[in-house]
Amino acid sequence: MLKDKTILVTGGTGSFGKKFVSRALETDVKKVIVFSRDELKQYEMAQEYTDPRMRFFIGDVRDKERLLRAFEGVDIVVHAAALKHVGVCEYNPFEAIKTNILGAQNIIDAAIDRGVEKVIALSTDKAANPINLYGATKLASDKLFVAANSYCGSKKTRFAVVRYGNVVGSRGSVVPFFKRVKETGVIPITDERMTRFWITLDQGVQFVIDNLGRMRGGEIFVPKIPSMKVTDLATALAPDCKVEIIGIRPGEKLHETMITEDDARRTLDYGTYYVIQPEFSWWDTKDLKDGSLLPNGFSYVSNTNSEWLTVDELRGLVNEY
Repeated sequence: MLKDKTILVTGGTGSFGKKFVSRALETDVKKVIVFSRDELKQYEMAQEYTDPRMRFFIGDVRDKERLLRAFEGVDIVVHAAALKHVGVCEYNPFEAIKTNILGAQNIIDAAIDRGVEKVIALSTDKAANPINLYGATKLASDKLFVAANSYCGSKKTRFAVVRYGNVVGSRGSVVPFFKRVKETGVIPITDERMTRFWITLDQGVQFVIDNLGRMRGGEIFVPKIPSMKVTDLATALAPDCKVEIIGIRPGEKLHETMITEDDARRTLDYGTYYVIQPEFSWWDTKDLKDGSLLPNGFSYVSNTNSEWLTVDELRGLVNEY
């Protein structure tokens, strides 16, 4: 899929971006471009990634003119740039909208104008039935990328979305926080009933690469991944610590959803992943014979998931991270 392609990754100095770049450089990719705002992170990444196929662009997804310049000659765009911290977005709503929604529109316009072949955008479980601003901006972003397949008219550019849950090895994950505070002997948990979907960084990157090959344009791809209890994660990380219940924070859910009951009516099951189909007349289903329809009333929610991680499995994943 990546052979002889020029790939640009927005937010390329982040946890996902760095892992994706490493995987891409293991293939016969032609060029990998990192597009991000932070010059220090780019400088540090350039010291680590010395492959001659690497390029670095300072820029912001809010700046359409810069995107147009960066997308020149690009075949594939992986859009990972976002303001993603729930609390930060709650208190800086205008900034979240500028990056996560208007930035998505800029990506779409620039990709179409520059003739990019494929764009795949990273979403989040918080975009399904959102209760916080971050989730709402990502839902709007998902809608933009799906609709972009009709917006581009006769142009060749195709857009798809990947949606998955909490990532073990990402910056801002609860894992480094728990590791840091366990020295105090107390692990703060917002609610002992809380559950989350859980995926490793390697799995997330592989899922994106797989769907670059599968996508026809308009899909939201959702992997089948396990759930975990936050209390089990605390036990795995700090078995000797006391757990303190501090209450749910603004914009936080008890359980996360990746496929709502309404979305499930147009979702196909492919064994190891789901595909949420767009509600547009141009979406052709004749080649989707391998997927099976979901039962009435289905929803994919972290607390009703059929697959769960044990304390030992969580400890193994965290130790690997």
